[in-house]
Amino acid sequence: MSKLQLIIVSLAVLLLGVLYFGFDFKTDKQTEVEQSTAKTIESTGIQTLLKEAKSSLTPEQIINTQALEQAVNDNSADQAAKIESLKQLSGSWFDYKHPAIAGHYAEEIAELLGDESSWSIAGTTYALGIKQSSEEKIKSYCMGRAVKAFENAISLNPSNIDHQLNLAICYTDIPPQDNPMKGILMLVDLSKKHPNNVGVLTNLGRLGIQTGQFEKAIGRLEKAYALEANNPQIVCLLADAYKGAGKNEEAATFTTKCKSFANN
Repeated sequence: MSKLQLIIVSLAVLLLGVLYFGFDFKTDKQTEVEQSTAKTIESTGIQTLLKEAKSSLTPEQIINTQALEQAVNDNSADQAAKIESLKQLSGSWFDYKHPAIAGHYAEEIAELLGDESSWSIAGTTYALGIKQSSEEKIKSYCMGRAVKAFENAISLNPSNIDHQLNLAICYTDIPPQDNPMKGILMLVDLSKKHPNNVGVLTNLGRLGIQTGQFEKAIGRLEKAYALEANNPQIVCLLADAYKGAGKNEEAATFTTKCKSFANN
């Protein structure tokens, strides 16, 4: 056998080994990244979150939670009873200031019912977890599930603007790294299609204040105010927008109105 033939045979044997035995030719860096990703996924699983959250509960809350968990298991064959137990469990976790876990049980209800309203409730609960949590792993956990929930709600009723608006707000709260303008562009698109939607106008105004575009914020919020003059969110945002724009007289007027809502 010639030298060239030996080389070819050796390469063929090596290739066979790679295909058959799955030799690992990953670099140390690749392995490190994969291990880190696996740890991140593990750290944000619902069982881990439950374990951490339960450690902060009072004895009475633990007893209540365990009783509701048992009720869910006991009612596994009766969907209506199981859903009722899941609602109570979700509500309890929400009262305990753990919206991520409340969202998990709301999502279980949505999986069982498969209707628009249930998916919207699950998404809204997770969205509160995004806003209220200070831990990045919990915010990330809630973000992924909120997006899934709102997308499911949209697929069931594409004409409901609220689902689209809520999804856009999620993306403004946690912009995707590969598309940081996604949420804002979704809101702008909604404003073109629905120019008199108060929710869209209000959230664009809120984002305008956050980015220092006070005049744009005022324009959108004034339009929203004309549609809903008794909406406290709009009134208080207008106070901030006028203050940011240096329009002190208007700012004072809306600040007074904002405080009146707080006192009622």
